Amino acid sequence: MKLGVFQAAATASWDERLKALDLQLADKEVELVVCPELFTTGYRIAGDHRELAQPADGVWMQAMAHMARQHQTALVYGYAERAGEVVYNSAAMIGPNGAMLANHRKQLPAPDCFEERCFADGVGPTFIAYRGIKIALVICYELEFPETVRHAALQGATLVLAPTALVDEWQVIAEHLVSTRAIESGIWIAYSNYTGPATDPAGITKNFAGGSRITGPDGRERVVAVSVDELIVAKIDPEDAARIRQRLPYLRDLQRLQKGF
Repeated sequence: MKLGVFQAAATASWDERLKALDLQLADKEVELVVCPELFTTGYRIAGDHRELAQPADGVWMQAMAHMARQHQTALVYGYAERAGEVVYNSAAMIGPNGAMLANHRKQLPAPDCFEERCFADGVGPTFIAYRGIKIALVICYELEFPETVRHAALQGATLVLAPTALVDEWQVIAEHLVSTRAIESGIWIAYSNYTGPATDPAGITKNFAGGSRITGPDGRERVVAVSVDELIVAKIDPEDAARIRQRLPYLRDLQRLQKGF
């Protein structure tokens, strides 16, 4: 599968992000593309996500479905989802025919930030079968727990998709933790982030870390984004996960190890 990860500008508007993604897709052939967390609103540090939230099949979904059909690719994007009176930090996957294939609601909000006030807890990870690959969909902070990725691998997933919004204070997560999660569970990871500064209404500026990447099940980076509005692409083989798990059988030997705990 030709897998893409889109790294967006933190300060861009919804229209600007959509246009930038459209231009990138017109220039590359990909089967699946992952966009950042809360892609439709932007990751507003002190934002109004509750007021902006839309149903899963709202205007944002319609726009992404149109783009998926136009470019004949599957798209994963983060958005603020309104379900009745409840609002979730969600990520949807749209197929090349414009149909929604999955909708994941973030189980764990990022600590000590607006997410804890804005969003209800979901249940995760979410699993999808797409083009012969079992995929696990998570969002940002969820990936940082070894238990999340290990559970996905034990359920048969060979690819984890992770829309994220990581600031440079925690750049070590993109640079080191993602590869650790990949190798310890023998799994592909696609990690999509913002880059550049963003200022909230209180005048506080945060710099997003960039570092969007596709990491192999051996923990090695296949490709890493270095610029704004960049679509990086790598060809992935789910059989690589099986080979790595045989050579480094962490999942198999975990039960033996736990007998001594």
